[in-house]
Amino acid sequence: MHNSKEIHPNVHWVGASDRRLDRFENMFPLTDGVAYNSYLIMDEKTCLMDTVDTDVSDVFIDNVLHVLNGRPLDYLVIHHMEPDHCSNIQAIARLFPDVKLVGNAKTFTFLEQFYPMDLSNSYHTVKEKDVLDLGEHSLSFYLTPMVHWPEVMMSYEPKTKTLFTADAFGTFGAHNGNLFADEMDYKHTLLDEARRYYINIVGRFGTNVQNAFKKFSNLEIEMIAPLHGPIYRTKEDIEFIMGKYQTWSTYQPEEDGVVLVYSTMYGNTELAMNFLASELADLGVKDIKMYDVSKTDASYIVSDMHRFSNTVFGLVTYNTDLYLKMAALIDEAVMTKFSNRNISYVVNMSWGSKALVSAKEKFEKSKNLVEVGEPLTIKSSLKDNQTDELKSLAIAIANSIQKVEA
Repeated sequence: MHNSKEIHPNVHWVGASDRRLDRFENMFPLTDGVAYNSYLIMDEKTCLMDTVDTDVSDVFIDNVLHVLNGRPLDYLVIHHMEPDHCSNIQAIARLFPDVKLVGNAKTFTFLEQFYPMDLSNSYHTVKEKDVLDLGEHSLSFYLTPMVHWPEVMMSYEPKTKTLFTADAFGTFGAHNGNLFADEMDYKHTLLDEARRYYINIVGRFGTNVQNAFKKFSNLEIEMIAPLHGPIYRTKEDIEFIMGKYQTWSTYQPEEDGVVLVYSTMYGNTELAMNFLASELADLGVKDIKMYDVSKTDASYIVSDMHRFSNTVFGLVTYNTDLYLKMAALIDEAVMTKFSNRNISYVVNMSWGSKALVSAKEKFEKSKNLVEVGEPLTIKSSLKDNQTDELKSLAIAIANSIQKVEA
């Protein structure tokens, strides 16, 4: 049973959603599933833009066959060779033996690494700014390596002014009927998932994102068609998501606020962090987020660390060093190039600790992290006589957020 939609005259969405998948890349939690977008241009030549994951192959093939309505498929453009987008290439080649596979040299290297079927006679290799003529429509290709794999490319269709962007501008979450960002309350329902997707998957490649921006900065774009999530077609939505990518890819905070993330075994470190949060609130700090590193997946925490200006790390000592989940969180934050932020520390130990030293050593790989306030050290549990130290740390953090001299 087909479930395709025409998103522009003679341009069809033929993708699918998967709400059963529990984790994206078997790593990132999916509360609301994921959408796999694929597009089919109907012209003198027919052109399919990418395929989908094997979990949704059946509806995808039904969609393609329905839109083609008996016509052959002339081209399959492969923007990205990650298996959630390329797993049906062999199936398409079997259905349409004369189809031409459009990709760059690295595309076909990866294709041969993943799949045993010899498709080399079908290769149509493109380079930067090569044009594929489909009739009234055409595609110009832009190589955008490391956004977020080395073979990634984007394509621009001038008749519809559509930029097909591979994984760029993608979002976690299945489609709920509406395909376009302007058909939903995007900023309140999907922005957090767009940020989490970007920071954790594309985040470390900010320079490459900036290079990609330069390539299509002069294009007149009226639609952005990514491989995951909603399609952007209004001036407001296109400017909004591009603005977010500009902020994210230059590692600038979106908002002033503070993330308090802590490790705790018996609740004592959590209690200290709760006291600190209350002091910050009393000092007028808004947008405070609190996370127990053992309870919340790191992808959500790291995403908010990139969103806000300040992060406070509550470090419980484990075997004289960092608690394992906190060590993993810091490693992941560094991997995403967590930079240009204010950070502070609360350290809990019972007899000795390398936790603070280890955290600082890990963050040496990050850029422009400013340590705010003196680390608050507690032994086993926070004591009444440490109230002044805690308040001093809170004041320093509040002043850094509110841009007041301490």
